Amino acid sequence: MRRRLALLALLSCACAAHAAEVTIDGRIDPAEWAGAEHITDFRQTQPLTGKPGNQPTEAWVLSTPKGLAVAVRVTQPAGIPRSMQQTRRDEDARVDRINVMVDFNGDGRVGYDFEVKSQGGIADEIITNESDFSYDWDGNWEHAVTQDADGYSVEVLIPWYIAPMHKATGDTRRIGLYIDRIIAATGERVAWPAVSFDQGRFLSSFQRVELPAYSQSLFAVTPYVVARTDRAHGGTSFEQGADIQWKPNGQTQLTATINPDFGQVESDDLVVNFSPTETFFTDKRPFFTENQGIFDFSLLDDYSQLVYTRRVGGLSDDGHGPADISAAVKLNGSVGGTSYGILTAQEKGDAGRSFGALRLLHDFGTQTFGMLATRVNHPYLDRDANVLGFDHRWQPNKSFTLTSNIVGSKIDQPGENSKGLGATSIAYWEMNDTWSQQWLGMYFGKHLEIDDFGYLPRNDMTYLHWEVRQRITDLPADSAYASHLWHYRISQADDSDGRRISRRFRFQRDSQRRDGGMEQLRLDLFTSAYDDLLTRGGNALRTPRTGRLYFDREQPRSGRWAWEAEGYVMGNQLSGLHRLSYYLKFTPTYFITDGFSVFTGASYEWDPDWLIWQHDNLVGSYDGRTFGIDSGVNWNIGNRQELRVKLQTLAVGAKLRQAYRIAPNGRAIPVDDPVDGLGVANLGFQIRYRYEIAPLSNLYIVYNRGGYEQDTDDALGNQFQRGFGLKDVEEGLVKVAYRLEF
Repeated sequence: MRRRLALLALLSCACAAHAAEVTIDGRIDPAEWAGAEHITDFRQTQPLTGKPGNQPTEAWVLSTPKGLAVAVRVTQPAGIPRSMQQTRRDEDARVDRINVMVDFNGDGRVGYDFEVKSQGGIADEIITNESDFSYDWDGNWEHAVTQDADGYSVEVLIPWYIAPMHKATGDTRRIGLYIDRIIAATGERVAWPAVSFDQGRFLSSFQRVELPAYSQSLFAVTPYVVARTDRAHGGTSFEQGADIQWKPNGQTQLTATINPDFGQVESDDLVVNFSPTETFFTDKRPFFTENQGIFDFSLLDDYSQLVYTRRVGGLSDDGHGPADISAAVKLNGSVGGTSYGILTAQEKGDAGRSFGALRLLHDFGTQTFGMLATRVNHPYLDRDANVLGFDHRWQPNKSFTLTSNIVGSKIDQPGENSKGLGATSIAYWEMNDTWSQQWLGMYFGKHLEIDDFGYLPRNDMTYLHWEVRQRITDLPADSAYASHLWHYRISQADDSDGRRISRRFRFQRDSQRRDGGMEQLRLDLFTSAYDDLLTRGGNALRTPRTGRLYFDREQPRSGRWAWEAEGYVMGNQLSGLHRLSYYLKFTPTYFITDGFSVFTGASYEWDPDWLIWQHDNLVGSYDGRTFGIDSGVNWNIGNRQELRVKLQTLAVGAKLRQAYRIAPNGRAIPVDDPVDGLGVANLGFQIRYRYEIAPLSNLYIVYNRGGYEQDTDDALGNQFQRGFGLKDVEEGLVKVAYRLEF
């Protein structure tokens, strides 16, 4: 403890004594960094042994008027292979790299990750909910790398306006800081401080550092122009708009967008979904990724959250495709120890919805309280949806964390007025370096509705689980594995009528391999229960005892090859383990050069009793087969240009086995009701060229083609061939966005 306090005092004094100009060129000049705090205590966190790293790593931290400056010197002699792979921005590549992660308020709520690869590629992410990383955000920060025979050196400069932050106390600012480096060839990660993102507490365990306080302002306008030609339906169009950012200081940051560009150059992965739950997609649209971390209000159930920005500009209420958006405004800031966020957006036309959100957070040291209110007005449906949530986090010591929230919804719509309630709570206890525990409880009432602006896979549920985790790092030197993290979980879920919808026992092993790869093995065992969602409000299906075995293995690049394989074997809802389904996917990547690679992934899924709802209590049991291709070309032409070709196709052929009626007692009764076979063809193809004109300023040239077709042809081969002829979408576009800073 005394050593840590001394380090903080030295860091504060050193930074205060030196505010010299730092040139970000990747050359760590001793004169420029003379007054910086020198950090050498980097320890292994992957595997999490806490031992000093096998190779020396050093860092220097300095607060300057232009931003937070960090330099990292990595020693990596010739005996340790060094990755030379070129990467595009935000590519999740297993290459040699460093990370600088900053929590500008030092309260463990929102962090920012600035990653620099040894070849100069970068990535930046927002960190929320302790260890949820999102690549969707892009910031403007300086970085440079130089290499030599003994290793490489990295310098970064992070402007003070890059994120909202509380007003400094006096002449100093208290932040949370974390720095690490990764050796791709072995997967070893060393960090300061020695914490890992697979622990229950990560973001809130960053090293607290007192730095000289500075303030910066920014006014930036990013106008864009998109020219599009539509070959599928004919016609040419031109669109213009702009994003505006005004950041007079860290305490007030205003972002606005006019006729916003919402992601024509990005493409979602193909999904064929006949389940009753909605598919979740991340949001890459620039306006919604800027200063968005404060609006994180998770219900702790997978992707559930009160603000799901894909709702804005989603399918229109009148059924005429995606809605157009007139404008949106976001205001972030803080008053004293209270942070706030205000978001509003308006869609065009008589059916255009109005969205609004207000977020408040206050830090009381070991406790944090927050509130989030949202409102959506649907004039076409004469519907008003209001949601109000309160969240609380308590961290009495470094080993225990309790996070809770309560949410209420109120829907006003003629004939459909409703009020609902939900609550969640999760406790994490890190008992020692080997053992930890987690308890989770959730209640979502039958009338809880947050999907007008949020995302919740299902309501009408009570859920409990208890999980014990065991970390093993003392594996033999000749083992292929460097560490294992075991999860042992029991869980139960019931609906509001007391009906059992799940009883599960889970074994899971997350492993780090000594070749730098990762591996996951998971076994789920289920007791008999009821599926109350299959018939969309009809009778619930009684399901037998069953199980699921899942495997995922990622092999990083070795020579010219890298690959990933995943698959599962599982029972089904009619015959349990007596009739198994399976899924296999294999994706090899071949590197022609360090910047040019080709990948060809193929997947195959077979479900001998695939249940698909028809109407009322009628379902069809299908012999369902799905074949997919996910392939493409990545050409990273330096760190400012890239050419990507992406081809995805999914074909479904489902032959009817039997039609069933679900009886009130849950039994599936064979019937002769007419049910057709099912076939689906789905295609997504994109060629995209990007040139970075300047930071956050890009030229895109894109060709898109694709489509979706569903019919009664149940032959898998026919659907696969038909997919390549789909042209529901065929367009070419050119987009130019240029950021002007004042």
